[in-house]
Amino acid sequence: MKILASLVLLVSARVLLVEGAVWEGESSEWNGYQRYDFEVEGKKCHVVVPEKELAGRPWIWRARFPNFHIEADLILLKQGFHVAHIDTSGMLGSPRAMEHWDAFYEVMTGKYGLAKKPALEAVSRGGLFAYRWAARHPNRVACIYADTPVCDFKSWPFGGGTGIGHEKTWARLLEEYAMTETEALVYRENPIDVLSSIAAANIPLMHIISLNDRVVPPEENTFVLAKRYRELGGSIEIIEVKEGTEKSNGHHFEHPEPKRVAEFIVRNTR
Repeated sequence: MKILASLVLLVSARVLLVEGAVWEGESSEWNGYQRYDFEVEGKKCHVVVPEKELAGRPWIWRARFPNFHIEADLILLKQGFHVAHIDTSGMLGSPRAMEHWDAFYEVMTGKYGLAKKPALEAVSRGGLFAYRWAARHPNRVACIYADTPVCDFKSWPFGGGTGIGHEKTWARLLEEYAMTETEALVYRENPIDVLSSIAAANIPLMHIISLNDRVVPPEENTFVLAKRYRELGGSIEIIEVKEGTEKSNGHHFEHPEPKRVAEFIVRNTR
């Protein structure tokens, strides 16, 4: 009986250690919530902690631009979600970036005990990170919500279609992926190309786009991805905004339905 009692105490202690994990790093305030900044393998990371977390410790994993369109994040924080980010800016979803993402995932789910299946949130070029990581680990993703996401780097930053492209970022991408331009233009591991494992895992998708986006045209990105994903039997919702701002070339806009986004994430993580 004493041995059994000791084992129960040991197991309980391990559960408390994970569920009550103490966040390390520099503490600050972020929109009324506590934020902790730390590093994983030399990359800057942070987590925003809810006042009262939900059972199971669900979390949002932001890919790039973690302070853009945070309306849904604030709704989810209030409900008990954590919101986290690793800064791999400039890496454009490259294989090297994916290794840093793997390390971050292990720290967040292992050391800190967050849920094994986060919801991925991707803004713009963040689509390159989120979809490539989801294809790499479909069993580790609850759902994907993407905001004007890059789904094919031949569209942006190359600018091979109707979009404006970005020459400096294209040069950076070629360097990061260690490819020539010729190799990049026949590359078949863009988000639009790696959907089969994501669909097989029944990962729900939601995108929000602006129809006049000249930076990441939906006709070359979201609409291509949606068509292919549905053909694979996958589910995707698309929120369409008629016009983004002229200043942003149609790429930015006021978010019309953050509550719908939050409900989508709650529905697919609980």
